[in-house]
Amino acid sequence: MHIHILGICGTFMGGLAALAREAGHKVTGCDAGVYPPMSDQLRALGIDLIEGFGADQLALVPDMFVVGNVVSRAHLADGSPKFPLMEAILDAGLPYTSGPQWLAEHILQGRHVIAVAGTHGKTTTTAMVAWILECAGLQPGFLVGGVPVNFGVSARLGAGRTFVIEADEYDTAFFDKRSKFVHYRPRTAVLNNLEFDHADIFDDLAAIERQFHHLLRTVPGAGPHGSGRVVVNGLEESLARVIHAGCWSEVRSFGAVVSDFTARGEPQEFDVLYQNQLVGHVKWALTGVHNQLNALAAIAAAQHVEVSPEAAARALGSFENVKRRMEIRGSVQRADGSITVYDDFAHHPTAIRTTVDGLRRKLGPKQRILAVFEPRSNTMKLGTMKAQLPWSLADADLAFCHGGGLGWDAREALASMGAKAQVADTIDDLVAQVVAQARAGDHILCMSNGGFGGVHLKLLQALENR
Repeated sequence: MHIHILGICGTFMGGLAALAREAGHKVTGCDAGVYPPMSDQLRALGIDLIEGFGADQLALVPDMFVVGNVVSRAHLADGSPKFPLMEAILDAGLPYTSGPQWLAEHILQGRHVIAVAGTHGKTTTTAMVAWILECAGLQPGFLVGGVPVNFGVSARLGAGRTFVIEADEYDTAFFDKRSKFVHYRPRTAVLNNLEFDHADIFDDLAAIERQFHHLLRTVPGAGPHGSGRVVVNGLEESLARVIHAGCWSEVRSFGAVVSDFTARGEPQEFDVLYQNQLVGHVKWALTGVHNQLNALAAIAAAQHVEVSPEAAARALGSFENVKRRMEIRGSVQRADGSITVYDDFAHHPTAIRTTVDGLRRKLGPKQRILAVFEPRSNTMKLGTMKAQLPWSLADADLAFCHGGGLGWDAREALASMGAKAQVADTIDDLVAQVVAQARAGDHILCMSNGGFGGVHLKLLQALENR
């Protein structure tokens, strides 16, 4: 089959393209501003990429157009369609489908799907589960919304029966407004956490909870008539409501004192307890309580495919995280010490707070953390959570915000932080602000779900030149 993917450079669609190519399909694709790292990964696989969404791509005559959720029926100011290729597909009556639907029909059929859902930690936990299963010899397939360092690729088919997938609650396509994860039909579903997000498509938290409950409806039952498992964070009231709305599967909880899976010890080294019995020990380089919870979720999911908690905990000792998760981008050496620059994908206020907290726990109270962030997600651009920003940055010594292009005043939102917070309207001004304040021994933590205008390299270069 020849598929042509609209929006191929997104992390999900790029992973789908890699899986389709590995499965023997002919794959081509297009996107606006074809960009790395996904563009480099796809070209290395021999996948042809086309810049833009021109209607002339109909001449490729694929068997199926696979449409990413970046595509819409929007029009430009002059009245012309923003995605002329999609309009041409509709006008010609050609076959098209969504990415999640194509994946479900052509890749996931017949596999034991482990789907990892949640507002935070999906990518990291998905990578953890895949690595645990790999260490157990199960040769899992996976699709991760990032690049796990242990594997070096974001997706692979795998030779085993298990397939681990990051299960996003964002909508499927302009013609299918259900969450992506309802297509995956998991046998093991992980509900990591649940907060309000994606304000561009969900009206409130209840709307997201409804989608999570739709996911539960697709998991097989428990007992003699089924073999499904739901792994749920016992600390989350929102997930308790989701479960209370109806759950037909075996449930294993983690995190809370009375949960099935709990941790004893600090996030970088802790015992794993299953129903109050010691079953494993994790010692690793990851920081933060959030990653400790991610580990418990991954161990509970792996147990469902007969990987013992002891083996799972041991595997996590060699887990190397995902690119852009507390990734050290470089350091500048000074006579009196070094300045280290990190990159992290955190963009929701809770994720920002837990990321800063994790680094603070690792460094201790005496070393300074300079938090550099941009409110880039659709939710943050709308200003829905601007009031939570001072709370999210409380553990940082200084905070620097890229406030350009927002429909709300970042200076006003951060005013309660006083001199601890600065706002810049351009990346170059932001870099200048950080460099002016940075000193030997500092840790500069850059947080964004985008490229952040190459701020990491610009900071390193400016610090070198100072």
